[in-house]
Amino acid sequence: MPQTAHSPETVPAQSAAHRQDNVRVLICDDHPIMSKALRTYVDSAPGLECVGEARDGETAVEMSGQLDPDIVLMDLHMPTMSGIEATRLIREKFSDISVLAVTTFSTELYVIPALRAGAGGYFLKDSEPDQIIEAIREVHEGAAVFSPSVARQLLVAVKNAPAQVATALQRFPEAPHIPARELQGLELLATGCSNAEIAEKMMVSEATVKVYMGRLMQRLDVRDRVQLLIRGVELGLVEPSLS
Repeated sequence: MPQTAHSPETVPAQSAAHRQDNVRVLICDDHPIMSKALRTYVDSAPGLECVGEARDGETAVEMSGQLDPDIVLMDLHMPTMSGIEATRLIREKFSDISVLAVTTFSTELYVIPALRAGAGGYFLKDSEPDQIIEAIREVHEGAAVFSPSVARQLLVAVKNAPAQVATALQRFPEAPHIPARELQGLELLATGCSNAEIAEKMMVSEATVKVYMGRLMQRLDVRDRVQLLIRGVELGLVEPSLS
């Protein structure tokens, strides 16, 4: 029986060994063409597999409980329930599932609520396929990733209205000392660079970049890279720019 435009789509059950080897991805997008494109990106990438497609936020929440994906690719503007509300519910109900917003909207009106709802990253649909795949991998590993333009929007918003973006963060009276190499990594993170891109620009391994980020989060007393970016702007360690 053919599926309707809003019917959830799944793939056949896989073996336990296969499940452990692959990052399981649920795609939530109400545009079938975009959803199929994202599915093609995911299924063609080594170590990733698409376990289903949802056409609205409510179905995405239901399928998250049924399919237990590792990460959800979430559009934000959808029928029945917005992607932002779906993200919030998924993170509340299934804390082991990460969410990566993949959308056409890059303004702070969408970026900040999505991050508050628990999204681990925010990428634009016009990004290159390999950038989206890299973002999936990094969010799955616990990193916060953004399209470069989104990173700038976030940091400018923090600078202009920090209380609205990070009310839960306690500010330091002054910035702690940050070693030059760690500061360089923070500055590159603030431009939207992925771990791989930071490693290439700094001529170090990705493992070293992860060490730098871990040390920075410890020095600035934050739990993730979203807060690291916010704290960095608050303390004047990085300067947002729209250029």
